[in-house]
Parts: sequence; C-alpha cells; structure tokens
Amino acid sequence: MNSLTNKFIDIMKKVLLIAAIAVFGFTSVQAQEGGIKLGINVGLPVGDAGDVSSFGAALDFAYLFTVADSFQVGPATGYSHYFGKTETFMGIDIEYEDIQFIPLAASARFSLDTLFFGADLGYAIGIGDGMDGGFYYRPKIGYNFGPLSLIASYTGVSIAKSTETFMGVEITTGGGTFSAITLGAEFSF
Repeated sequence: MNSLTNKFIDIMKKVLLIAAIAVFGFTSVQAQEGGIKLGINVGLPVGDAGDVSSFGAALDFAYLFTVADSFQVGPATGYSHYFGKTETFMGIDIEYEDIQFIPLAASARFSLDTLFFGADLGYAIGIGDGMDGGFYYRPKIGYNFGPLSLIASYTGVSIAKSTETFMGVEITTGGGTFSAITLGAEFSF
C-alpha cells in the first residue's frame, strides 16, 4: 500500500473511534430537549485548495435547539482532514502536507418538511506546523430520512495574511481560502 492509503486508513480508524465514543457518550443526553447531530462526510477540495490537496474526510458534531417550528440553532464542531497531493516537477516529487482543521462554530438550520437549509459560521483552528486558522463558513442543504440525513455543503476557511521578518526579509503567508465541496451523512439522536 502507498503512504496516502495508509494515512487514509489511519484517519478513518480515528474518525470511527471518535464517532463511537460520541454515540455512546451522548446517548444519555438523548432524552433532553434539543438534538444531537453526528455527521461524516468526504470532500473534494476546489480552487487553490485543489492544487495542494486531493480529497478530504470530516467528522461533524452539533447540538441543535429548536427555537421555532422549523428553525434550530446551536453549537457545532468537528474535525476535517485533507490529504496532500504528490506532484512531479522536472523529475522531482513534491509532497504537499496534509491539512487539518477543527471548526468551532454556531449552526443554524431551517426545515421545509424533509428538505432543510443551514449554515455553520465560526472559526476553524488550523492543526499542524505553521497551519493558520481562519473564518469558517459552511452553507449546506440536506434531505432528512428520519434519523438519517444526506447533506451536501460547501466548506470554506478564509485564512488571513500574516507577514514575518526573517533575516531582514519579509515573508508573507496565508491570505486565501481553503475550500471544498462535501457530501455526507448525518445521524440524529
């Protein structure tokens, strides 16, 4: 197996372990008001993100409170992992590093019977050496089958520019948007 496949298997093991812990840990909360949403999705990086990443996987968690008949709000978080590409340039392999984010966001959802629209807004913490975080946004649309929903979304992290001086030379990093189109399943408890 190649290293990308091994990385994917390791990440998926961690995601499944976190999902199992979340399901067992939050089943006692199920009887209270509100609703737990646990999702897993895959993403296709687009734009500049597609230049350095090939695909991604994410685990999402939200606790939504019903504030009106068709409207819910609440906190959301998760873990997103995008796998770096390997490209060959003039006979030299260039490996881009994996990119990970932990979003801390507010989530809102408006339901029209089984169809719903929503958005998450907040801050995504960049994980890894030199990885910056930024403004996190995720508009989404979904179809509810009961305890299972299918969700399509666009995920973006706007990373601010930062400039540092190293040995008298200014080096600017960041200043872009890491974005992906995602598709996944969400379980309601």
